[in-house]
Amino acid sequence: MILAVASGKGGTGKTTVALNLAAVQQGAVHLLDCDVEEPNCHIFLNPEIDSTERFTLPFPRVDDKRCNGCGECSRICRYNAIVSLKSKPFVFPELCHGCGGCVEVCPEKAITEGRREIGTINIGTRDHIEFVQGILDVGQSLSPPLIRAIKQHTSINGMTVIDCPPGTSCPVIAAVNKSDYVVLVSESSPFGLHDLELAVETMRTLDLNFGVVINRVSSLDHSVADFCRKEQIPILLEIPDDRKAAEAYSQGRLLVDSVPGFEELFKSLDEHILSESRPCRPSMPKTSGDPEGIA
Repeated sequence: MILAVASGKGGTGKTTVALNLAAVQQGAVHLLDCDVEEPNCHIFLNPEIDSTERFTLPFPRVDDKRCNGCGECSRICRYNAIVSLKSKPFVFPELCHGCGGCVEVCPEKAITEGRREIGTINIGTRDHIEFVQGILDVGQSLSPPLIRAIKQHTSINGMTVIDCPPGTSCPVIAAVNKSDYVVLVSESSPFGLHDLELAVETMRTLDLNFGVVINRVSSLDHSVADFCRKEQIPILLEIPDDRKAAEAYSQGRLLVDSVPGFEELFKSLDEHILSESRPCRPSMPKTSGDPEGIA
C-alpha cells in the first residue's frame, strides 16, 4: 500500500503523522521523505545511512560546428531553456526540465545531453523502517524530478509512507501521484481550514481517496471538523493538544515512543486508514534517473 501524508500548509504536523504511522507498522515499511526542500524525518528517526547518491538531470549541449541556427529546438521548448534568436542557440540549464525534445527535433543532430546535479538521495534504515530521503541543492528549483526518483524506492509488497511537501503545488502533485490513500493533516484554526479546503479540492481533482487527521485539536475552534462532516470527508483521527507531545517533538523524539497513549492513537489511525482505503495499486517500476523526464 502506498500511503501519502500531505497538508495544505506547513506546520500542521504532517511529518509527525508520517513518522509515527511508519513506526507503528508491524512489518517492514518504507518511509520516503519527499519534502526535499526541507527534509526533517531524519531528525526524529536517526537512521543509519547506508548509501548516498547524487541525482542528476539532463540538459542540452550544442555543437556550434553542426548547428545551422534553424531554431527548431527553441520552438519545441516549453520552458525557454534553449533560445535561438536567428542565431546559434543559448542554453539555460537551470530552466531545463530534461524532456529531451530539443535533441529529438534537431535536424543536424547538433544537440547532445549533458548531466547536471540537482540534489542528493540518502538511503538508510532504523529497526523495521527502510528510509529514503531527498535533499534538493540550494539554488535549485526543480524538485518534482527528485521526488519521482525517491518514489522509485516504493515497496513492492509492503507499506510505503510518503512524507509529502506542504501546499498544493507541483511538488505535492508529484509526491501524491499514484498513491492508494492520502492522509491530509490539518490544524483546528482558520488558517488550517483555509488550506485544507485547497488540499481537498486538489485531491478530488486528482481522484485520490483521502481522509483528514486534525492535529492539536482545540475546544474553541470546530471549523475543520464541521467542514469535514459537511463535505462527508472521513475524520481519521483527532490528536489532542498535549504539552508532553510538544516537548517530545521539540527534543526530536517519536510520540509513540515517548508519550503514553500515542502508540494506541496511531495504531487506531492505521486501522482506520486500512478500512477506508482502496485496494493497493501495482508499485512503480524502478528506472534510472528521472522516470518521467519533466517536472
